[in-house]
Amino acid sequence: MKTQLTIAVLATLSLPLHAEINISGFASVNGGKVISGTGVPQYDVEPTFLADYPIVSAYTQDFSMKPESLFGLQFTGNLSEGLFATAQIVARGANDYDAKFEWAYISYELNDSLTIQAGKKRLPLFYYSDFFDVGYAYVWMRAPADNYTWQIFNYNGINALYSGSIGDWSLSGNIYGGREDDTNNKLLSDFFFLEPVREIWKDILGGVIQASNDWLEIRATHMQYTNERYRSGEQVLWDGKPQRDGKFYGLSVNADFGNLFILTELNRLDLGGNLDTYMISVGYRFNDITPYFAYADFEEDATDGEHHDTMSLGVRWDFHSSAALKIQYDKVEEHSFDLAVAGDSESITFGIDVVF
Repeated sequence: MKTQLTIAVLATLSLPLHAEINISGFASVNGGKVISGTGVPQYDVEPTFLADYPIVSAYTQDFSMKPESLFGLQFTGNLSEGLFATAQIVARGANDYDAKFEWAYISYELNDSLTIQAGKKRLPLFYYSDFFDVGYAYVWMRAPADNYTWQIFNYNGINALYSGSIGDWSLSGNIYGGREDDTNNKLLSDFFFLEPVREIWKDILGGVIQASNDWLEIRATHMQYTNERYRSGEQVLWDGKPQRDGKFYGLSVNADFGNLFILTELNRLDLGGNLDTYMISVGYRFNDITPYFAYADFEEDATDGEHHDTMSLGVRWDFHSSAALKIQYDKVEEHSFDLAVAGDSESITFGIDVVF
């Protein structure tokens, strides 16, 4: 951790002296436990609540503050004339606080509406992808896990951002392409297969379009890619083929009426069969206190395919202009046997999110 942080600081300091360096940060200090659960006896999985699939943030019946606690720093260097360099480092409790670069990219503003970026970024699959690690940015303890399940969440490539407006509507768009080669994928290696898994998503090509006015926001996204996988060095075959094509579709519609707000997200991953997820959440702001409800569902279109859902109840208290205290109850129901993930569970988690 210390080595990577030192490299980041030295890299920042090595920028031209006339560059303006902006440093911002975020942190979450969370804790929780499973209060009841079945686990998955056939796979020797104890009662578990899998709060974050990609990085395997898992709570058990032993109280822990490691699964979702994290600290992040973002460095942005303004090199003038529309050129920027950005790096983000995150240390996660789930990874024993081993700090790693999550983002590292260059941006060039062609004009007021169009920006080109290249480097390592978050895949913009979901509504909350770009600020997924910044817990302060959303109402819940975490974005609903059943909806945010995929094993790859970053990519290396290039993208073009557009921003503009038509009448009372603000518009934005993003077209991107690239690949990701995760030599030891955490979700597949540490949780599902319990052996080293190399996960490759290549020929990634996707787009996002978003429109909003003063109370309504609509976001649509599509991505296609080619998947290769190796387990313990042996290539995985799907129907006798060394790779498979995937297509992802997503739609979010959010409405904010001042105090009352409604958040929705619907996604489909087509891998020959469909993996469907959706989420709906409702909350109400009482000044600094916001109680909320959320329901999320994951269902695979196959006989006894993976199927689970989560009902969540929680409250957020904005006790400070840069900090929020949250507490959340989650009830997970497992509907499959052969592809059960973590079984039924009830859990309680709480924490503080800050930005600085």
